[in-house]
Amino acid sequence: MGRVKWLGHATFEVELSGRRVLIDPWIRGNPKAPCSLEELPAPDIILVTHDHSDHIGDCIEIAKRHGSTVVAIYELSNFVKERGATKVIGMNVGGSVEVEGLKIVMTPAYHSSEHGQPAGFIVMNGKASVYHAGDTALFSDIRYFAELYPITVALIPIGGLFTMDPPQAARFVGLFKPKVSIPMHYGTFPLIDKDPNEFKEAVKRHSPDTEVVILEPGESYEF
Repeated sequence: MGRVKWLGHATFEVELSGRRVLIDPWIRGNPKAPCSLEELPAPDIILVTHDHSDHIGDCIEIAKRHGSTVVAIYELSNFVKERGATKVIGMNVGGSVEVEGLKIVMTPAYHSSEHGQPAGFIVMNGKASVYHAGDTALFSDIRYFAELYPITVALIPIGGLFTMDPPQAARFVGLFKPKVSIPMHYGTFPLIDKDPNEFKEAVKRHSPDTEVVILEPGESYEF
């Protein structure tokens, strides 16, 4: 049905219905990136959860190079457009939009940002869905989104300090019980050097039916 590939930190390449979605595209300067910017396949859609440099990353350059559609919170979409990206969609938390045959729902994320508020995304094609939580603290409203849009694969930050740590992240997963959860936003630098196996063990307590898949940068998971 689909594939997710971890490109290190919070950067993922998602394939659904023949479309390539790039999320939080930090490649240049990312010590965990498994490829160069030049080696990166052209994305159809770029999703940006917020404007911190390790998330907006190379979004503008990639969008200008490939003509990709950028989707972001309204204020950040204006920032991206002003810097030369031509295909940009601004939206807000709770909203949904259809792009290239995929439905994209913007979810809350509890974090900080200079342009608009941080967000997460659920991307779906009617058969499967991928939820990228963005940078976020533990919050409960995600369970209501998941009731409306059941989540197949959840990409969850576990690094602590700037986001949830493994115990909080596992409790978060227990609120909406996706089929699969993949940890992210850890190990990139010492401040967020957490053990993904701690997350995996904690998820067993909060959501026993959720499979935790631990990827290395460059590895993919098919579903």
